[in-house]
Amino acid sequence: MSEPVFLSMPEHVAIIMDGNGRWAKQRGLPRAMGHRKGVEAVRETVRAAGDAGIKYLTLFAFSSENWRRPEAEVSDLMGLLKAFIRRDLAELHAQNVRIRIIGDRHSLRSDILNLLLEAEETTRDNTALTLVIAFNYGSRDEIARAMVSLAEDVEAGRLRAREITPELVNARLDTAGIPDPDLIIRTSGEERLSNFLLWQAAYSEFVFVPEYWPDFGRELFYAALEKFAARDRRFGGLSPQAAAVGT
Repeated sequence: MSEPVFLSMPEHVAIIMDGNGRWAKQRGLPRAMGHRKGVEAVRETVRAAGDAGIKYLTLFAFSSENWRRPEAEVSDLMGLLKAFIRRDLAELHAQNVRIRIIGDRHSLRSDILNLLLEAEETTRDNTALTLVIAFNYGSRDEIARAMVSLAEDVEAGRLRAREITPELVNARLDTAGIPDPDLIIRTSGEERLSNFLLWQAAYSEFVFVPEYWPDFGRELFYAALEKFAARDRRFGGLSPQAAAVGT
């Protein structure tokens, strides 16, 4: 079956994958089952994004705040991440998908870090969809690390404070070289960013869906793209129609 054609296509879609635990609780299952089902939703959504021609897909996989969860749940999430990379890396590589990791890497266990680095290195020359995995990621932490980097350059005399621009800040963020998200999707009915891409979301469109992440997939992804296509994006200016009326 052919893929739908959208009038306007986002270059970069970012997703806050929310609701695994509530999905499991609703069915009387342990939270771990919700996370496992969520991995299946990841696979289907990545394929749907590639088929639709999306250039960048960012998934909020594990926040820097998620370490506060029970140790058993964190351990299960780490195991799922390792299993996903080991199982799916070859397929993603064969589909010409490039993997990029954003987030603080300094405190990660060596086994996790090495797997993430392997995924990036294996796929670094691929040119189709770029799959950005936000792992141990918090936007405030990301911005603070960028500010420290700029401050160090100022202290060393390599940069003057008044030379700092939004473009220079962009270049110090984890997402350097990645366009800002055009569309941010959040599942589970919650309507907040939760410390995700705060700087980059300045002009993003938002679509909030009531379904929990394990129930997300191709159909709901395409429905979000349809909503995006109907939006009038002005970036602080006037739409072409309004500009024409004013002339």
